[in-house]
Parts: sequence; structure tokens; C-alpha cells
Amino acid sequence: MKFAFKKLFQILPLFFNTAASNSDHNKLAQHIINLNQQNSIKGIINEMAVCLKEILNYRLFAFVIQRNLGVDVWLDPRMYKKSLELVFIQDFHLSGESEINYLNHTFNSNEQEYQFDLENLVSYILDEENCHGKIYMLTKKNMASYHDNIVAMILKSTAIALSKQINIDILTSAAAIDPLTGCYNRREFEEQMRKTIASAKRHKNKLSVFMFDIDHFKKVNDTYGHQAGDVVLQRVSDVVRNDMRTGDILARYGGEEFIAILPSTGKQEAIELAERLRDKIEEQIIVTDAGTIKVTASFGIASLEPSYERPDSADMLKLIEEADSMMYKAKLNGRNTVMPGLIQLCQQPTKNTGTV
Repeated sequence: MKFAFKKLFQILPLFFNTAASNSDHNKLAQHIINLNQQNSIKGIINEMAVCLKEILNYRLFAFVIQRNLGVDVWLDPRMYKKSLELVFIQDFHLSGESEINYLNHTFNSNEQEYQFDLENLVSYILDEENCHGKIYMLTKKNMASYHDNIVAMILKSTAIALSKQINIDILTSAAAIDPLTGCYNRREFEEQMRKTIASAKRHKNKLSVFMFDIDHFKKVNDTYGHQAGDVVLQRVSDVVRNDMRTGDILARYGGEEFIAILPSTGKQEAIELAERLRDKIEEQIIVTDAGTIKVTASFGIASLEPSYERPDSADMLKLIEEADSMMYKAKLNGRNTVMPGLIQLCQQPTKNTGTV
């Protein structure tokens, strides 16, 4: 009898281990199917995190993807951020926290954070064509021998899916981006504009656009050459894009014309932003092989009216036409100005030494 019980206790762990292994592999198979149905980088990473949470019941999970300048990080839960950043900086040879971009969190400076014993942290390397990274985990339960195989399979599947999605994103981005300035091109602007207008109507949000062009740009090309003109376009677009909020969209609309979508922004806020950008453009001293150049720009502002019965395409055309009309008035009003302005008075042309 004792022998029978002893034999039973030897067999039971093997039985339950096999049953658990089969169950976990079935879960893994379903998650891999779900993973390959995702059409975004965030969706792919989230599916991997859900899979590992369900199978390993982790206490901490972080997925780090290397990019050109720094890393992108998916973190769960958020309270271990500070301790992990030291690991990320060391493992990926980063210069500091500024090179870490979080995909699923925005942090406040006063958030409570927790420490943990780094000796218990396990990590796995991910390496697939254009996708290089690492996952870090603290698990609540002991890992069985087969868990390493499960992690390896989900990592490989994730790497393949991410690499494929990154290639798709690169091709999509290339088709949507103006190669000279790095801004959206006109076709992509119109696509983004339709989506933003539809969202503004649905949520009853404000929406404004501004359009601007560089004053006397033909004279820049005639005087300094087209290569210098390209440098001017690049510098001006960089100045504007770097001073806009996350979520604002800047596009190159024509030769020296640019247009921006400003979600959740009323007309007065848009005018104030345009005034600030106009000042920054005027302050620039642009160095080119043909000499130093200073330029100014004229801005036109338009805002979405609460006429929700119209189709989105009609509102888009109206906004563009109004912004273009206001920009033309800015030109007639002496250039280097914003219309409608904070104070709509006729101004004399500004005399700036070296401005063209």
C-alpha cells in the first residue's frame, strides 16, 4: 500500500506538469494566431504581453525595441520605471533617460515608484532583421522547464510579426512623407484632415488649421540657387515642426507652402501659435554654401465651424480655402504677418536688413 502511494506521488507531478504544459501550449497557439492578426506595433507587443501574463503570471514585464536614437519601451506595471531605466541605459548604451520613449504610458514627475531585486530579473534577447530588442520579466511563479521554450516561441513569433509591420510602416511612411522636408505630403495631409474633421465632429471638439508660405521665396532661389532654397525649406519646416505639439500635423502643401492641422485648437489659440512660429522663422539665420539667408513667412488661419450636417470633404475644402484666403490677405497686408491677426490693422511692410 505504501509502495502504491509512493508511486502515485511520483506520477501525479508528471501528470499535472504535462497537463499544464499542454494547456499553456494551447494558449500560446491561440495568442500567436491573434498576434499575426495585429496591424500595429503596439497591438503586436500588447498581444505578446497578454500571452506571457496568462502563461507566466509575471509581476513585471518590459519589452524594449532598439531604434536609431534610443529605445521604445512597453512597460507593465508602470511603478518599476525608475529601477528599470538604469538597466535599459546600461544594456542599450544610452546616454540617459531622454533616449527612452514609452509606448504605453505617460509619466508624471511625482508618481510613486517601487524598487525590486535586480537579481530576480530574467531577460531574453530578440533579434530579427530590422527588429532588435530585449524583454525583461519578474514572474510570480517558478518557471517550469518548458516555459523557456514557450518564451522562445512567442519571442520568435513576435519578432517576425514586428519586423513585417516595421517594413510596412516604413513603406507607408515613405509614401506619405515629403522627402525634402520630412513633413507629410499633400496626399497624406488630406487623408489626415478627413480623419481629424470626422473625429472633431464626433466629439464636438475644436479644430483649426494654419497655412503659411515663405515670403519672396522665388527671390531666394534666383539669388542663392535652388540648393540654398532647399536648405531654407528644410530649416523653416524643422523650426515649425519642433515647436508644434504632439498630435499636430504639418504638411508641405506646395513648393514653399505648408499647412498644419491643429486638433482641439480654437482660432485664438491657432493665431497665438502662428504668431510665435512667425517670430521664430524671422529669427533664423540660415547658413548655406551660397551665403547666409534670412526669411519671413505669412500665415493664414481657419477654424472649423459647428456645422455638423456637412460632409467632411466639404469642411476640408472650406478650411483650406479660408486659410489660403487669409494667407493671401497676410501677403497684401505687408507679409511677415498672421491673418486674421490679434489686432487686424493694416501694417506697412517690415524692413529687415538681409531679409528676402
